Amino acid sequence: MQFGLFFANVGRFADPAPFGALVSGAERHGFESVWTVEHVVVPVDYQATYPYDPSGKIPIPSDTPLPDPLLPLAYAAALTRRIRLATGILILPQRHPFYIAKEAATLDRLSAGRFLLGVGIGWMKDEFEALGIPFAERAGRTDETIRAMRSLWKGTPEAFEGRYFRWGPVEMHPKPVAPQGVPIVIGGHSEASARRAARLGDGFFPAVLDAARVGALREVIARECEAIGRDPATIEITALLGGDDPRAVEAMAAVGVSRLLIGYGMGGAGTPDDIERWLGDFAARFIDIG
Repeated sequence: MQFGLFFANVGRFADPAPFGALVSGAERHGFESVWTVEHVVVPVDYQATYPYDPSGKIPIPSDTPLPDPLLPLAYAAALTRRIRLATGILILPQRHPFYIAKEAATLDRLSAGRFLLGVGIGWMKDEFEALGIPFAERAGRTDETIRAMRSLWKGTPEAFEGRYFRWGPVEMHPKPVAPQGVPIVIGGHSEASARRAARLGDGFFPAVLDAARVGALREVIARECEAIGRDPATIEITALLGGDDPRAVEAMAAVGVSRLLIGYGMGGAGTPDDIERWLGDFAARFIDIG
């Protein structure tokens, strides 16, 4: 099992000292990846229901610092040499394919091929309305943007024609390190997101804590892969670890999860010494003994 750090850009980690301590310490202690999250704005008194907490609200104050998900990873690329750098997730239908394809390829080059682009369709209707992007189109825009990015990352310029985006042959450089482009991880907790991962993704990140639910979604992936003639083993499964119980790790491994993400936490002390101590304690229990 590989272990990554989630919520790496939230709260105190908007500041360079704790963020630098987190990513540098994570690499030193054997963590495989660090993952950032995204909301470009959080409308005051938003009405949308947050699907990952029983309260229906994001479990942090709306004015919590939440930097752009890509720029901190570029900073992390300069501080580290091995750890993978990932978005978990970036809200893809809020961006034009030109910009995210260029940003992802640039970050991939700066990190020597260590970037994972985790994407999702988004849930906060209020945020889409503030951006002027139709919420009802988010699934279709996500699928089309993934196809568009893969087109832009190819070695030869080609035209693209879709429902939302179209252009003639264009040059876009730099290209990602790998010829097939930046790996794309599909985030989401629904069967639709699992099917999207089978069709369009290199990985799947169901942000749920229940191993049985993850296993059920993996079966959805398997069925969709069978329908389209793809090997489901080519899709890497990432999930969340809600605590420090080894039995939870074993349960996730049993349903095919190969990477678990854990957050440092939103509250409490955040000095470099605190962060180093927490990373070391977790690594001693789960990474050094694995």
